[in-house]
Amino acid sequence: MTADEGSVRVDSWIWSVRLTKTRSQAATAARGGHVKVNGESVKAAHALRVGDEVRVRQAGRERIVIVKRLIKKRVGAPVAVACYQDNSPPPPSPVEVPVVARRERGAGRPTKRDRRELDRLRAAR
Repeated sequence: MTADEGSVRVDSWIWSVRLTKTRSQAATAARGGHVKVNGESVKAAHALRVGDEVRVRQAGRERIVIVKRLIKKRVGAPVAVACYQDNSPPPPSPVEVPVVARRERGAGRPTKRDRRELDRLRAAR
């Protein structure tokens, strides 16, 4: 379970400790610049070491974790939580999350009047 060589790929570790659902999502996040190790954007194959700070941006939220233990295989949630120290800010409360204007399904394309109201709503934020 523990890596013997002292380093693990960052995408594999992010997946192993359950910060992303799949390893391909972790690799895509790294490729897109959403994963930073010690303040630098890294590729998916970057070697991660104990003590590194990993920042993963996903779904409008940034997770900040310090690596405490290296693992290569996905493990259960209680074991995964023991592999890092979470320094992330708390998630925003539902009150702080902005309301997104939604149209009813099947309502069709917005009319010119609807478009103006949407633009007015977006400008008011």
